[in-house]
Amino acid sequence: MVTGVIGFVLALGIILITTKLCGMLFRKLGLPQVLGYIIAGILIGPAIFGLIPVGENGGFALISFEGAGTPTSWSLVYLNEFDIGGNEYSVLDVFAKIGVIMIMFSAGLETNIDVLKKTGVKATLIAIAGVAVPLLLGFAVCTPFILNGAIEGFDTMLQGVFVGTILTATSVALTVSVLKELGKINSKVGTTLVSAAVIDDVIGMIVLSIVASLAPKGNDLVGFEWFKAQWWGTIIMIVAFFVIAIGAGIGLHFLFKWMDKKWPNTRRLPILSLATCFVYAVVAEEVFGVADITGAYLAGVMLSTVNRMAKYTDRKVDINNYMLFGPVFFASIGIKMDLTGLFGGSGGWLILLAFLFVIVGLLGKIIGCGAVVKIGKGTWREAGITGVGMMARGEVALIVTQKGIEVGLISPTFMIMTFLLILFSSILTPIFLKLFFKGHKEEGEPLPENGAETTPENAPAAQTDRKGE
Repeated sequence: MVTGVIGFVLALGIILITTKLCGMLFRKLGLPQVLGYIIAGILIGPAIFGLIPVGENGGFALISFEGAGTPTSWSLVYLNEFDIGGNEYSVLDVFAKIGVIMIMFSAGLETNIDVLKKTGVKATLIAIAGVAVPLLLGFAVCTPFILNGAIEGFDTMLQGVFVGTILTATSVALTVSVLKELGKINSKVGTTLVSAAVIDDVIGMIVLSIVASLAPKGNDLVGFEWFKAQWWGTIIMIVAFFVIAIGAGIGLHFLFKWMDKKWPNTRRLPILSLATCFVYAVVAEEVFGVADITGAYLAGVMLSTVNRMAKYTDRKVDINNYMLFGPVFFASIGIKMDLTGLFGGSGGWLILLAFLFVIVGLLGKIIGCGAVVKIGKGTWREAGITGVGMMARGEVALIVTQKGIEVGLISPTFMIMTFLLILFSSILTPIFLKLFFKGHKEEGEPLPENGAETTPENAPAAQTDRKGE
C-alpha cells in the first residue's frame, strides 16, 4: 500500500505512462490523442482496474490525513480527499484544474486576430448558426427525457439547455490539420472555415458562462452574491467582465509589447503571461461569475496580439501542458467517468439519449453552418465543406462537459456522450472533408498536386501534440 505524498507521485507516474501509451496508440489509428488519454483514465480508474480510486463526492482519493478513513484492500493508491472552504478536493483535482486553464490559455494564444478580420461578417454568421442550431437541437432531444423522468437526476430544463451547450463547441485543430494536408488552408473557404471555428469557440464560451451561472446556488445568498445569482444580474456581470477584461487587455498589450521589445524571448515573459492568465481566470469566476476557462481563454486572446511574445509563450505553456497538466486533466475525465449509470435503471434511456446526442451533434453543425453558406449564395459543395469542417469536436467539448459536472448540472455519466461525439466526429470529419474537397477549385486557384501542403505565414497553428514521440 502506497500512501502520503509519495503515493501522489506514484499516481502521477501511473497517469503519465498510461496516457502516453494510449495516446500513441490512438495517434497510430488516426484519432486524437486526447481520446487515448481518456481511455487511459478509464482503465486506471475505478471503472476497470481501480489503480486510482475516486471518493463518494467524485474527488480523487489521493491524500491521507489522520482520521480520514481506511484504505480499501483493492487500491494500489488510496489517499483521501481534504477540505478547502467547505468543499472536498484532492491534489490531482488541483492539477486537473490548472491543466484545463492552461489548455484554454494556449488556445487563446493561438487565435489569429488577422484571420478573424479577413472573413468578418460571414464567418461570424456561420459561427452563430453553428452555436444556435446544435444548442436548440440538443435541448429538443433532451426535453422528452426530462419530462418523463426517464433518467435519474435529469429533470430540469436548464440541464437540457446545458446538454445543448456541450454541442456548441468546435475543434479547430482537426479541421486545420486536414485543410493543411489538402493545401486548402489559405483558400477562401478554408480561411472562412477556420475563422468561423475560432469565433464559434468564443461564442460558445459566452453561452457556457451564462448557462453555468444559472445553476442553483442555494437560497441563503445575500448582497452581491444574490445579485450575481439573478438572471439579469448574470447578464450584467458577463457584459461587465468582457468590457473590463478587454479594456485591461488593451493596456496589457502595450505593456507586454514594450517588455517583448526590451527582453525578447526571455523566460520572464511566459511567466508573467501565465500569471496574467491565472488572474483572469480567478477574477472571471470569483468576481464576475463567469467560467474560469472563459477568463483564461480571453487572457490568451488579448496577449495573442503581441505576436512574437505570444508564440514564444505558447511554446513554453504547451510543453507544460503536453508533459504533465494536459494528460492529468484528460485522464481525470476518464477516472471520474461513471459507467455504472449505463447498467442501472436509467441505462437504456441514457444509451438512447447518447445515440440521439451524437446524431444531432453531427447534423446540427452541418445544417446550421451549411445553411448560412448556401443562403449567402455559396455552392452546395462549399456548404458541405463548411458544415463538415465545423462538425469536429475535441477538448473544448470535454472542458464544457466537465464544467457542467463541476457546477452540478449533469452527472459524470454524461461524459460518455461527449466522448462518443468526439470519437465519431473525429473519424467522420477528415473522411467527408476529403470527399467534398475532391475536385474543388476556387477561381484563380490551381488544384493541389498530391495533396501538397501549403502553410501561409499567418495561418493559425493546429492545436495538436508534438509529432516527436
